[in-house]
Amino acid sequence: MAIFSKEESKKILEKVIAFSKADACEVNLNGTNGGNIRYARNSVSTAGENSDVTLIVQSNFGKKSGVATINEFDDASLEKVVRRSEELAKLAPENPEFMEPLPQQTYGESKTYFESTAKITPEYRAQAAANSINPAIAKDVTAAGFLEDNYSFASMMNTKGLFAYNQSTGVNFTVTMRSNDGTGSGWVTRSFNDVSKLDTAEASRIAIDKALQSRQAKAIEPGKYTVILEPAASAELIRNMMFNMNARQADEGRSFLAKKGGGTKMGEKIMDERVTIYTDPFNLDVPASPWSGDGQARKKMDIIKNGTVANMFYDRYWASNKNVAPVPFPGNAIMEGGNASLEDLIKDTKKGILVTRFWYIRAVDPQTQLYTGLTRDATFFVENGKVKHPIKNFRFNESPVIMLNNVETLGKQVRVDVDGGPGGGASFLIPYMKLRDFTFTSLSDAV
Repeated sequence: MAIFSKEESKKILEKVIAFSKADACEVNLNGTNGGNIRYARNSVSTAGENSDVTLIVQSNFGKKSGVATINEFDDASLEKVVRRSEELAKLAPENPEFMEPLPQQTYGESKTYFESTAKITPEYRAQAAANSINPAIAKDVTAAGFLEDNYSFASMMNTKGLFAYNQSTGVNFTVTMRSNDGTGSGWVTRSFNDVSKLDTAEASRIAIDKALQSRQAKAIEPGKYTVILEPAASAELIRNMMFNMNARQADEGRSFLAKKGGGTKMGEKIMDERVTIYTDPFNLDVPASPWSGDGQARKKMDIIKNGTVANMFYDRYWASNKNVAPVPFPGNAIMEGGNASLEDLIKDTKKGILVTRFWYIRAVDPQTQLYTGLTRDATFFVENGKVKHPIKNFRFNESPVIMLNNVETLGKQVRVDVDGGPGGGASFLIPYMKLRDFTFTSLSDAV
């Protein structure tokens, strides 16, 4: 199916709204053209393309809501899906937290679309895979990777006059390299809106070097160590923290931002003063949609400012309940860093551990943001400013809040895309971090 232009989307949405007999109606029209290529054991295993467009209609009678979807766009089908959503709404129970649709909002322009990515071909994907596989073969290493690209549009309209539209593109590449003796592993991820920034050969060289350097890892004792976290490692923990910065959870005493005895930690310093995290949908490195899923306009906004809680996220119902302005969940997050490179952080470390990434992260205590997980794909012992040798993987127990209180150095920023959460995923711009007293609790024999 084709990607609908702003004018084409508006025409279809106006037809749907015209069919509505409900008290209120909200319609979303979304579509994606995408492609991918996957390889393992130095050989392409699958490749394909997908295309889909979906219309979602929500009708409301009072506080009753019904939702129906369809992917046919002739007039009869459009009227059919509206009637179905209305039938379902009449059968539904009342939602005490229902909010009326928004009136027209003012949205900024975000550079989320790049023609270079929209025009990716199967030949490009094949060459990108070859640029990863060939150097692996040359180094006697086994490659497994996945490249996925998409060209999407999202639009919405309601009976209050709101109309929103945005186009976006994206490409994500991940690769794991394994030494052929089975003892070494390296991993790299890259994500961009503009595919011209992607170099799968460069990313693969890093993963190959890590695979070869991490062979025959040695065991060291668990405990508290100074760590150097690559952005892919710290982004996972910061993502989990941000996904729990919902104001309602704090107000109801269910989150790390709740104060004992009542109230929240809004305006309180909870981290090192060098920690500033903000969202900006118009940032050129991690652009995001200028509007959230319910049509609220996104804007640049501090989340943590100099270690202090600057904002929490309010859905429209809870904002109304608390008589404050709603704050939509962001589409990106940017943590301020410094000028230090990874090499600089290593040179400045007397004794520590270099972590490529974490995985299998699970919550232990939501109210302290304590998580457990494992290191993976190349973990190294650093001594006297040099990487001395690879070490066996660790299980960790750590909180991102405590972690960001133990900052020693913040380095250069790197983009990392994360999955999940209220917004369905987000792009993060995260610095290399050197932190003290990171807690490792046990060893893992996994590579």
